[in-house]
Amino acid sequence: MNRCYRFILSFMMAIALNFVTFSAEATPIASDFLELGVDKMQRGNYQQAIQDLSEAIQLESNFVAAYSDRCLAYLQLQDYHSAIADCTKAINLAPKNAEAYLHRGLAHYRQGNYLDAIADDKQAIALKPDDFRAYYNRGIATAMLGNQVQAIGDYNKALSIIPQNLQSLQADIYNDRGLARLELADLQAAMLDFDKAIRLNANDDRAYFNRACACTRTGDISGAVRDFSEVIRLNPSNAQAYVNRGVARHWLGYHQAAIADLEKAAQRFGKREKVAYQKTLDLLKSVQQQIPSEAEIALL
Repeated sequence: MNRCYRFILSFMMAIALNFVTFSAEATPIASDFLELGVDKMQRGNYQQAIQDLSEAIQLESNFVAAYSDRCLAYLQLQDYHSAIADCTKAINLAPKNAEAYLHRGLAHYRQGNYLDAIADDKQAIALKPDDFRAYYNRGIATAMLGNQVQAIGDYNKALSIIPQNLQSLQADIYNDRGLARLELADLQAAMLDFDKAIRLNANDDRAYFNRACACTRTGDISGAVRDFSEVIRLNPSNAQAYVNRGVARHWLGYHQAAIADLEKAAQRFGKREKVAYQKTLDLLKSVQQQIPSEAEIALL
């Protein structure tokens, strides 16, 4: 295992900011169910929220906001087929509903339908060109198709219009732009983006993980160990961080520390992640066979 794992792209932002408000035309009772549903969603009770929003729709069959918000609840429960159906219904009832396009794009993205996601993000941008989320989401989907240059353009646009008080979301965009630049082997620019992400959100283990990968690419193995250690401090269950720190320590000659990391990684993968577990055991065996006869003087 001679490379760093690439961390999963950060979560899309379409559901992060607000819910759709109900229309004045809805009957009071339907509106009451909508408010109950939104309140339960904000509390994380998504299944119960769906029940209330379904009641609202039962009472008001053309209730756009109820369809749009129920889509969000389905997204949280990973029921993407139902989410797409609800957003499509909302779009048919209100073709200028940018939120519905944004949410449907997210559902398509999570199903791996990147072209459909991009198409919906484009519609959201056309309807609401000052919404950073649509550019960011399109950038992530575009990056998944391998077009990193175009993705960077969308990240740049998102960064130019995102409210400055949303620092954690800015950090996500810098993180993903850094990943795109890493893919393009623009290591210096990628490192700057990861640095910026960490300054904006020092508790985001993903940025440390990605910066560690950039350090490895530049030959700064000690820097990689430092950042993987920070990942482990922030997220002790991250087995990949243990694997990569173990590899880096092995490269530096700290073999016992490397073995300890690989053993912890295997424990965290467990037999539930059989492929990763077995690869880690194979790597552990390889490192053990390469230990020099002389004792180590120090550990990182």
